[in-house]
Amino acid sequence: MKQGSFRAVRHAVFLLIMLIFTASFVVGDTSIVDYRTITLEAFNGDRSHEWSFGGKTYSYEYDWALDASKFATSYNNDPFPKQTYVEAWPMQLYGVNRNMEEDLRSFGIWGKFDRRGYNWIDIYPIKPESGGVGESPEPFEIPIPGRIQSLDMWVWGSNLNYTLEAYFRDYNGVVHAVDMGTIAHTGWKNISAKIPASIAQSKRILPHLASLSFVKFRIWTAPLERVDNFYIYFNQFKILTDTFETYFDGNDLADPSRIQEFWANY
Repeated sequence: MKQGSFRAVRHAVFLLIMLIFTASFVVGDTSIVDYRTITLEAFNGDRSHEWSFGGKTYSYEYDWALDASKFATSYNNDPFPKQTYVEAWPMQLYGVNRNMEEDLRSFGIWGKFDRRGYNWIDIYPIKPESGGVGESPEPFEIPIPGRIQSLDMWVWGSNLNYTLEAYFRDYNGVVHAVDMGTIAHTGWKNISAKIPASIAQSKRILPHLASLSFVKFRIWTAPLERVDNFYIYFNQFKILTDTFETYFDGNDLADPSRIQEFWANY
């Protein structure tokens, strides 16, 4: 083999090795995860919510409100559904001999419809003290930290053939419904759902993270199921989320909160 040919082969082998090394580094980097379980809502009536990750603390205030489809029952211009907080909780979660210093409650929904069919009730977060007399409350979408993988919530059901959905908004403004399955069970049960990979939570450009926001829950009634009087209770809405982010030189210039700070005067 001529010396020039040998050098060419050696150079090609070197490039191949570097390519394999680079590819393995990229794959290894993107496969790193940091899963955290975060309780977005305890449903105990407290409007203050806070969680921490990545060295930052996030605080929000919101309440909950209800809305329903057109056949919701109304008495003397007082429409259903109704909502309240009750002193009850899943024993599987908190136990019987709970800490009496804890303020344990659950979010209750009392529903009635005038006819059977595909009726629905929306349970959604709102800005505190919004919606005066004759005014609709102002919705508040809960920012999801990291890239959400799954969600779960404790639901009390009375074996009615209803289903539950969770709605999330992506960074393009598109709202996605995530099926959480049936709530046709008796008493408390923890129900969960995975977030489909088809819902984008990353971008090619900086910042790569494109977190979702939680919009609402929706309860659907089956067409042949009774709807004249029913009760449903919620407790502890949690998510499993990946909070890992690759750091690079100039990372702070891609942080949305820092961007707002840098350009606040313009």
